[in-house]
Amino acid sequence: MSGHSKWATIKRSKGAADLKRGLTFTKISNAITVAVKQSGGITDPNSNFKLRLAVDSARSANMPKDNIERAIQKAIGKDAGEIQEVIYEGFAPEGVSVIIEAATDNAMRTTSEIKSIFNKEGGSFGQPGSVAYQFEQKGRIIVNKNNKTIDELFQIALESGAEDIEDSQDKVIITTSYADLSLVRENLVNKGIIPEEIEIIRKPLIPITIQDGAKLARVINFLNKLEGLDDVQKIYSNLATN
Repeated sequence: MSGHSKWATIKRSKGAADLKRGLTFTKISNAITVAVKQSGGITDPNSNFKLRLAVDSARSANMPKDNIERAIQKAIGKDAGEIQEVIYEGFAPEGVSVIIEAATDNAMRTTSEIKSIFNKEGGSFGQPGSVAYQFEQKGRIIVNKNNKTIDELFQIALESGAEDIEDSQDKVIITTSYADLSLVRENLVNKGIIPEEIEIIRKPLIPITIQDGAKLARVINFLNKLEGLDDVQKIYSNLATN
């Protein structure tokens, strides 16, 4: 019986991993399609920085090259008009501000699914602009230290045009202005620093902290349910992470 139980656990774990992998590929494919559409049909990552970010994410997730190419071709095909980017705003439980970026071929369905989570989990669905002013768009680059000290990387990042650098164990998180993300990335590469992850983020101007464990768990559960939706690309909140 114990052997059977162990096998059942392995199968459940593998199934969950496969589901997460599939959702990741779906979300990245949609991000690639949106990046091409928003650029007016530019399919060359070297000439379309947002597409380059999406393709880099795909490669980091070990997404097959054929899947990446299909997503790019979908953006310039006859069905290109179906996928669109939609942004939602609102408040999670405990008044935490939230911005949700989605890519969908059916905005009515996506809106309904997101509103349902807000209603069931004690959130408050907002109007456009209701919380966006509490965030600013920034560039974020994550690099591996690769035996360099934080001081060495700080100097390289500063010379490359970065705004800030944060120590994170064996990695560093480099923050740039939204406009300078591409330039800073290029400067880092020229100095021999290869980024592990590059993305555009929405950084909260004033993060808030929740000390009560039960209240914090409620907020995290809310955010996790949103993240589990196929159409949701990214979620930003002003909840402090540490």
